Amino acid sequence: MKDWTKHQVKEWVLQLENVEESAADILLQQDINGASLLLLDTQDLTKMGLTFGPAKLIIHARDEVINLKSKKPTGSSSKPGKPSKPYPFCRYHDTFRYVEGSILDVTESGASDLIEPCHEYKAFINAPDDETRMTKFTSEVIRFAAACMNSRTNGTIHFGIGDKPDFVHGQVLGVAVGDKEAYANGQKSAIDAFFEHKHKHTAEMCIKPPRFVEVLNRNATSADKCVIEVDIEPQFAICEENVFHTYNTKKGKKKSKETESKSFYIRDGGSSKDLLASDTSSKEYERFVHHMANELSKLRKNAEEKHFKRIKNTTQGSRLAHMITGGTLSLDKSHFERYVIVTNKSHPSHFDHLSFLIELDPTAVLDFDPESAKNGLLTYFDQQSTVSPHLPAKYKITEGVEDIANKLKLTRNTSWVFCNGGFELESPSDVDQWLMEKGASVRNVISFLCRKEVLPNKRFLVIFLLLSTVRERMDPLVETFSTFWQELRGTDQILCICENENAFTSWKDLIEARCGIDISGRCIYELSFAEVNGTILSLWSKNRRAIRFLPCGGESKVPLEKKFERSLNTLEVLCVNQCEGGNEDMVTIEENFYKGGNVSWWNFYFSEQPGSTPFIKRDKFDYIMKTFIPELCSLTKACVLLNLLHVPGCGGTTLAMHLLWALRDKFRCAVLRKKSEFADVADQVRKLLTYSYDEQTPRIPVLLMIDDFDDMEKVYDLQQIIEKECSLSGKVILLNCMRSESTEVSEQTADTVFIGNSLSEKELKMFEEKLKEIEKTHKNFETFYGFMIMKKNFKAEYTEGVVRNTLKSFNMNQKNAQLLAVLVLLNVYCKSSSLSVSLCEDFLDLQPKPVCGSIKVEDGFGKFSNLIGICNVEGMVVYKAVKIIHSTIARQCLQELAAHNVTKAEIIDLLLTTNQLYECTQGKSNLLEDVHYILVKRNYSLEEESQFSPLIQEIAKETSGQEEMVLRNSSKRFEKDAIIFQLLARYYYLKKKDFSEAKFWAEKAKELSKDSSYIADTLAQVIKHKLKHAITNCKDVGPQELNTFLKMSQSAMEAFQEAQNLAKKESLQRLTIKTDNCPFNTSGCLGEIQVGLLLIDLLKRTPVFSPDSVRHDILSKILSGEVKLGSIERNDPRCNKNKSFYIILRQFEDVLENLKYRMKLNIDYLDKLYVNLGSRFGVKDTREQVAQNELYRCFREYTNTFCKTESAHLLKNKLMNLMVQVDLARQFLEREKADSYSGILNFLSKEFSAERMEKVVKTYHFVCEPQNNPTSKERINLIYANVVLSCIKLGSRLLYKYQDLLKFLCQVLHEPTPSNENLPLLFIAVVLMWPTSPDLLHRDLGRFISQMKTAYHNTLKEVYNGKSPIVHFVLGKKHGYERLVPIRAIQSCITDEQEQFASSWRNGKIWKEKKVRELLRRVTGTVNRDWILADTCIRDLRLEVIPMYRSQISAYADGSKVSFFLGFSMKGPLALDIEHQR
Repeated sequence: MKDWTKHQVKEWVLQLENVEESAADILLQQDINGASLLLLDTQDLTKMGLTFGPAKLIIHARDEVINLKSKKPTGSSSKPGKPSKPYPFCRYHDTFRYVEGSILDVTESGASDLIEPCHEYKAFINAPDDETRMTKFTSEVIRFAAACMNSRTNGTIHFGIGDKPDFVHGQVLGVAVGDKEAYANGQKSAIDAFFEHKHKHTAEMCIKPPRFVEVLNRNATSADKCVIEVDIEPQFAICEENVFHTYNTKKGKKKSKETESKSFYIRDGGSSKDLLASDTSSKEYERFVHHMANELSKLRKNAEEKHFKRIKNTTQGSRLAHMITGGTLSLDKSHFERYVIVTNKSHPSHFDHLSFLIELDPTAVLDFDPESAKNGLLTYFDQQSTVSPHLPAKYKITEGVEDIANKLKLTRNTSWVFCNGGFELESPSDVDQWLMEKGASVRNVISFLCRKEVLPNKRFLVIFLLLSTVRERMDPLVETFSTFWQELRGTDQILCICENENAFTSWKDLIEARCGIDISGRCIYELSFAEVNGTILSLWSKNRRAIRFLPCGGESKVPLEKKFERSLNTLEVLCVNQCEGGNEDMVTIEENFYKGGNVSWWNFYFSEQPGSTPFIKRDKFDYIMKTFIPELCSLTKACVLLNLLHVPGCGGTTLAMHLLWALRDKFRCAVLRKKSEFADVADQVRKLLTYSYDEQTPRIPVLLMIDDFDDMEKVYDLQQIIEKECSLSGKVILLNCMRSESTEVSEQTADTVFIGNSLSEKELKMFEEKLKEIEKTHKNFETFYGFMIMKKNFKAEYTEGVVRNTLKSFNMNQKNAQLLAVLVLLNVYCKSSSLSVSLCEDFLDLQPKPVCGSIKVEDGFGKFSNLIGICNVEGMVVYKAVKIIHSTIARQCLQELAAHNVTKAEIIDLLLTTNQLYECTQGKSNLLEDVHYILVKRNYSLEEESQFSPLIQEIAKETSGQEEMVLRNSSKRFEKDAIIFQLLARYYYLKKKDFSEAKFWAEKAKELSKDSSYIADTLAQVIKHKLKHAITNCKDVGPQELNTFLKMSQSAMEAFQEAQNLAKKESLQRLTIKTDNCPFNTSGCLGEIQVGLLLIDLLKRTPVFSPDSVRHDILSKILSGEVKLGSIERNDPRCNKNKSFYIILRQFEDVLENLKYRMKLNIDYLDKLYVNLGSRFGVKDTREQVAQNELYRCFREYTNTFCKTESAHLLKNKLMNLMVQVDLARQFLEREKADSYSGILNFLSKEFSAERMEKVVKTYHFVCEPQNNPTSKERINLIYANVVLSCIKLGSRLLYKYQDLLKFLCQVLHEPTPSNENLPLLFIAVVLMWPTSPDLLHRDLGRFISQMKTAYHNTLKEVYNGKSPIVHFVLGKKHGYERLVPIRAIQSCITDEQEQFASSWRNGKIWKEKKVRELLRRVTGTVNRDWILADTCIRDLRLEVIPMYRSQISAYADGSKVSFFLGFSMKGPLALDIEHQR
């Protein structure tokens, strides 16, 4: 403004509303230029002769200009604005927006070809109030409209666009608009007022309603302004040859006087000219009217005809279909497995035409709209699908790539990446600043997504969805395109969708300038978004687009919302109308299944179609459907279990899925996806259970199939978590489909069905019938190995023939042969293993292309392709993989390879040493897991000790010595893996007896895993085995050897003690992690006992303790600490001869004197654990049983040393004889393991004769006589011995009377008790004193129960993690001893088979047995938070009882009345079979 001339000031004043021309003349006469205008105030102007009103308006308008220029648009830089196109003419629903400060690239102009609109700009910033503003708007619109109508040209007038001299010509300013409707009404009123009556309708047709175009800040956020635009379209059919005058009525000062001025406007260059103005010649007006009649209207008509002849003719619909599917023209069978979307600012009108995005279910969306979460695309998408919003920083590689993908849930939910802020308080960046501020992090995102281990190589498509026109070279989308183009090495995996041709042209030019390439061939721009949406949706089958339904109560159905289904990302939901309306290729799907691939829902669907034979029903199918599942539904537990154990390859998984398919209208069925967190699973199962139910409707149960769990404990963990989560919601049946290594038919239990590899006659007949149908419909049925193996009833001859023919010319030097060998080995030793398609393509040098007709990975396997199949693997990311079609085929292949001189050692060596298999590729972490598994995982059985994994053991048999090379290569492949180093240590000490090498690897393992008790134990085992080996190979034990061996023994014991301490520390840490149920590591305790026995054997071979009866007893006394070594030395007649031995022994006196104490401490510690704590669900733990068997062996050896007195017959002294008798009695009790309460309780679970038990009781009667000074422990054990004898032989004459035993118990309770005896004393007190009849004895029972819980925690906290307290007795209906029902008595009511009993106990079926219910007393009580207050026969005495599983009472509100059976465990009284009391 300060640079304006006085003439520019005049021009500016003339544009102001309500300021007369005379005011402008006064300023010109006073030589007022821009600089002086800035200094004036209202008073100065009135002094010049202006009246107060115009003076005030001029000063206000000047201040508005100053203020506007001083305000920089939010987020914009001081640089000149970028060019911009005007909004498309005569369009109202385009998503176009202006950016504040940008410059429209068209000038104000007159008529050109009459169709191309002319433009006029108004800053529209100087009106002081709404009335003035509306007057200015309407008068400018009428003037411009009349000019365009008379000139017969299309035109647009823009309000909120600046012009010189105040602004750059065409600069986008924007105006704040309150009431948009007022402008439309004002415009209509103006047309009525200004046009002749006969032309009013024509004017309304030509002058379009005002359009309000949103203005954005430079950082793409809303500026809360808009540009008001009015389009004028004087079509020939409307205007014909008419001319249009406008009339302006001016009211004079006197009310009666009115003047009416008539105008005739035309476009004259960049402005409108009035041909009837006083300074214009009338001849010009006449010439124009004549020209209109003869030529102008005809020119308009011709221009329109020419324009409408350009009929839209495009083939882009078919191009879009081809590009988005990779040439398959079907999205159900698209070449592309994944889609990534890159998009920018959206407009609400877009959302009507973007449903194809929901169906594409993109892996990731890179969103550059900072307001997407507020009102943009994310809000639309989130309403219909599941998203995980992130900032780009989350994609930075700070750990394993697959670990990051897993945390981002990358292939489970759509990952929404905010590439320009707008999330978690990150502010957006201007276009010019984005590259510096956010470019690097977005490049990281793109680089991450393009990695082979994240998205499948060449099988994902990046779609640039340009919802706003990209105009600037520095736009983030240009840089994003460039990065994808570089990462993907071309545009074959890129598709661009532009809204219109203008947007495309701008985009094409920018990409050409940035990358030097023409992307026209990869762009769709001639289709509207509605057409794009329709085209893409049409590429899916009806089934994919159909509404899916879930069953509901009363045989009704409810629609399953897509977003809800996708939110259940741990479950694959099976719907009532699954597969209906699908166009899947029946031949391909059936071929895959019959060859040995996994069954799919389509197989069941096709078998139900007319003309098909039914799907083969296995014999167990009807039994499970009609008997097993109804029984499970009748149980009271919220989550019940059905185990379907099956031999691999015998159709177990198929049977399980067949059951789901048959029950899909009666249950809400789902299959658990792999790699899912159990807490998430339980939460989603509850959501599925309760979906679309009101509170009154009874809920249909959920039937959840879980497949391929390798550990039964994990199954029970999942059951418990679901039980807890769903206890208020309804019933869940877990159908656990689990492989069994045994091919022998195992006995059916209350929760288990076994499917073996032998078909019945009925089943074989159905296979025969099915084969006839297959032969008619399939040409290559000879390769249907999966089907034929079963049809031939698993006969080895068939598989041998197939494999021998296929591998006839096997050559291990060929890459496809190497890959097959690797797959075979993995499948045999790790059942669910596979290799990703991406890895196979890389290894076989196949080059997949993102177009139809690329090489299939099966083709790369050549003649072996019939032995492999493609499957989906759900690891950290979901990907396609290759596997051997059948486990039987895999086993036979491995045998056949041996005939081709290919050994297992050679294959695993190839697998370990070929780096190409581990390069950046999908499934790398799964492959490493599988390789680790086959090297490390041992099979445990009671029959034989498995020292190494089956693979390592078989390599040692097949090619002895090669296993060492394999293990050393393992240490190179897993160079920071403590378990592999531990494995090497074990190999060297067990097999090679190379103890220095074993120690080297054990120490390396310890460096990596300092706090692991298992690694510490390995280091101790190295020393123990070295000691054992040295002692065994030592013919004569001299002083030097004794010294060496004692040092080694001491080291081994210390090492095992360290392992024990670490095990206790681990166990305590696990208590804080609720989901870690690993049990206590007992190997340190057992190892120390074993070293003790080695030490005893060593000492027996020395002359000091050489075997004779006296010296045996001397050794026992020294090792018990009862006699000092010095005393023995002094009295030894061979003292001088053995002097060198005594010198050595004295150095280790502490170790020797504590040996018995340490051994007994560990034996009792383990006994206490095994007797009081069982596996949480009654599952046999083979390793624990092996450990118990070894403990029993060690204990027998221990008793030979410490529980025998071989020289007692030499004693003559009577007093000494009595002491010896007591000692012998105690030795007997120790030998029988009856010297501890846990040992006595253990007699209940073992076959212990009544005679032996009576002898124990009789011995305790003797030991507990007052003159023998019995300990508290012995008096407590006497009570236990009586109780156990009552269970074995109730009529024994040695048994205390029940009341006498209670009195004796009361005496013991009143005596001081050592803290370590508190738990057994309190337990037996609660068991014997639980009130079943009124008695004063019971007043302290509540306190006893509370103290027992505390004592349980203090005594067993180090070992009870992952364990359940064992119930020793259940309260019966009878009285006295008979009211205590041992678990063995309950077991005998139903079966003697332990597995049957454990199964019935787990699912609660046992409590429904009539004999059991008749035997046990039912107790009532009230729920109180996490426990139950049990009623007793004593008024006001209610005792705390813990539910066996806390989930059993979570369904009950506090105060609910329940009944239950009462079990007694060391943890306290337990409530079993809790039922609501009516």
